[in-house]
Amino acid sequence: MDLIAAYHEVGTYRGAAVMCGCDHKTVRRAVERHRAGAAARQRPPRGHNYDPLAELVAARVADTKGRITAKRLLPQAKAAGYTGSARNFRRLVARAKATWRRGHHRGRRPAVWAPGDTLVIDWGATGALHVFCAVLAWSRWRFVRFAADERAETTLSLLAEALEAVGGVPKVVLSDRMGCLKGAVVAKVVVPTPAYVRFATQFGFRPDFCEAADPESKGIVENLVGYAKSDLIVPADLHAADLAAANDAARAWCAEVNSRRHSEIAAVPDERLATEREVLGALPTLRPRVGRVTWRKVDRLSCIRIGSARYSVPTRLIGTSVEVQVADGRVRMVVADEIVADHALVAPGEASVADEHYDRPRASQPRRPVRPQSGAEKAFCALGEPAEAYVKGAAAAGVTNLAAELEELAGMLAAHGPEALSAALTRAVAFSRWRASDVRSILAAGPGVADPHPAGEALVVDLPKARTRPLADYAVEGP
Repeated sequence: MDLIAAYHEVGTYRGAAVMCGCDHKTVRRAVERHRAGAAARQRPPRGHNYDPLAELVAARVADTKGRITAKRLLPQAKAAGYTGSARNFRRLVARAKATWRRGHHRGRRPAVWAPGDTLVIDWGATGALHVFCAVLAWSRWRFVRFAADERAETTLSLLAEALEAVGGVPKVVLSDRMGCLKGAVVAKVVVPTPAYVRFATQFGFRPDFCEAADPESKGIVENLVGYAKSDLIVPADLHAADLAAANDAARAWCAEVNSRRHSEIAAVPDERLATEREVLGALPTLRPRVGRVTWRKVDRLSCIRIGSARYSVPTRLIGTSVEVQVADGRVRMVVADEIVADHALVAPGEASVADEHYDRPRASQPRRPVRPQSGAEKAFCALGEPAEAYVKGAAAAGVTNLAAELEELAGMLAAHGPEALSAALTRAVAFSRWRASDVRSILAAGPGVADPHPAGEALVVDLPKARTRPLADYAVEGP
């Protein structure tokens, strides 16, 4: 505070000294000089032990654009004759840096986005969990998905999924200088990879890359990466071990944030997206190929093998080669830009077979038809299904002399007729009787044998009601 003003306010030297944080004698001297009409005493500037090095430090700071540290400059200063402390020298370097930055500050202006113009993408990572983020710049519509890596195939697959979720294609897709999408850098201009160029051409957008070491040029998606980490990954405790659950949580989170009012645009992203879709480009009818194209020949089982697993395709493609696309946990077979089969990815050694790829559904059990060879076998099997059931049952029971038994049973056919013998065989199969003598006993018994049936519903009978008397009728009366 001004010493004179403080003295006029409180009227005492000591009171003004307490207010100003100085000694009361200092206040007295200042008041006496003011009353005498003398001006405030000006102290001559004091020099510093680093003043002779000011020009050297300023030059080095300018050469390094304000990046050099006092620690690296101190040896040069001591060689130039500096004998002061490192702390004093740090003050000089800090002052020189502040002076340089005031004259070399890089001015920035806010971005102005147009509808349907730009989609900004970026990767983030938390441990082994990688998060892919995309923002439609004008509507601020956000897209977040998780993956186990940041390879080119993964990036392009998620970018295709983001464009499909948007429902259109913007003019430009802006990203940082991702190694998976960057083929080369010439004169600080990024050359995209051929795979990325083909992908962009089929979708109809122009790939663009931000400046090196310039996060402000895509800060709109940098903010989304940090927001997804703090508001989605940490509260939900997501891990790379369960990507399906993490992506389900990401879809629910995107639906939540896109339906709320955005503070920057003061609007709901979902509502703005509905307007922006009118100026977006159309999506291709088929998602472009991502990654290396893989071909497989369909074998005689109407299947292809990939990753040591087997996947079925329609039988009409047996002997032909089909293109195989593996992405998003699915295996798709493509012929002439048409998906002919779509399977979930299975573990090595397993098989994924669809019944619709074959002319008939799979049988519950493998069929082992009975093929008679000798004359007795042909005569016996001519009885039809009862004879085949008898042969399969006897073979399963281990009847080693079944051939001789069949010759004896074939001889009974002339004596009893096919109908009686078929009925006897059916009963023999039901009771597991596999000898010719057993069948002969059944035929001898004729229709007089019992015909058991499985238990049915319980028999409910209405019982008659008996007359009852109250207990009071049995009471013993007193004398």
